[in-house]
Amino acid sequence: HSAKMLLVLVLSLLASCTVAEEKGPPQDHHRAVFAYHPPAAPEDNALPRLTDVSAVKAFIDSAEVVVIGFFESDDSLGSKEFVAAAKEVKTIPAALCNEKEVWTDYSIESDTITLFRKADLHQESFVISKAKKVDTDGLVRFFTINDIRYITEYTQVSAVGLFQSKVKVHLVIFANRGSASYKSLTEELGALAPRYAGKMLFVLVNGKDRANERALGYFNLKPSDLPRVGLYDIESDKSWLLPAGKITNERVQDFCDSFVSGELQVGLLWWWVVGSYLAAMFAIPTCQTSPVIIRPMQLEYPHTVPADGAVGVEVE
Repeated sequence: HSAKMLLVLVLSLLASCTVAEEKGPPQDHHRAVFAYHPPAAPEDNALPRLTDVSAVKAFIDSAEVVVIGFFESDDSLGSKEFVAAAKEVKTIPAALCNEKEVWTDYSIESDTITLFRKADLHQESFVISKAKKVDTDGLVRFFTINDIRYITEYTQVSAVGLFQSKVKVHLVIFANRGSASYKSLTEELGALAPRYAGKMLFVLVNGKDRANERALGYFNLKPSDLPRVGLYDIESDKSWLLPAGKITNERVQDFCDSFVSGELQVGLLWWWVVGSYLAAMFAIPTCQTSPVIIRPMQLEYPHTVPADGAVGVEVE
């Protein structure tokens, strides 16, 4: 009888321990295996949505270059590729606009990707229906080629966008990257550039880059001569060089204004006549009589201009 009582007591104690373990806090090995881990919150990197004209205008005014995807829906052809390309090119603010009522204000008739630029007051559009191919890599190239700012550093890629722009006059800033004047010069002239938006593009040429030796040569310059400032008119294929001296906003502004007013071009013709006369009479080289370079610059930037609707641009 006592043995039975002892067995009942042991079984009761085992049952009590089992219940207590189930109700009590889990042991470490239980926590490692069965503990609940909530999923990480998704990263909030969605592009902003522009729902009316005022929102679009504010977005365009927010930066020197912006890009907007005008798509009827998120499932439209090219929409996902646009979002992927926009996330890859982080230097250009991007947004989406699905409101067709807004499109007419920007001459958008169908699904279109458009870059808005302040430097040349231009919107560069890529119409999806006219494209031979739409992919993320192609759109990334479209963004970077057309990324023209108040001061654009010259590269073989940016040259394509620079020479496709409707603005055909370049103020060329020659400077050696890393020099004491490089940063201050670009900042000062960068502040001047908006004054000539739509009239001339400010182009920065790094004199230390061997790829730019030809551009320096057209102005008869060497890296040791820098910094210097010149003007190049694509349509007339003529170039002018600001005389040596301290480069200030006032001097550069006078230089630019003289071109806009036509005085620089008249001066070039006058110096050409005088120089030709002196050269003929006294065998004096013409270039020594003129404060400007009267030999055409003849820039030959190697690039291939894409056919209408083509996104891919091959750069040599």
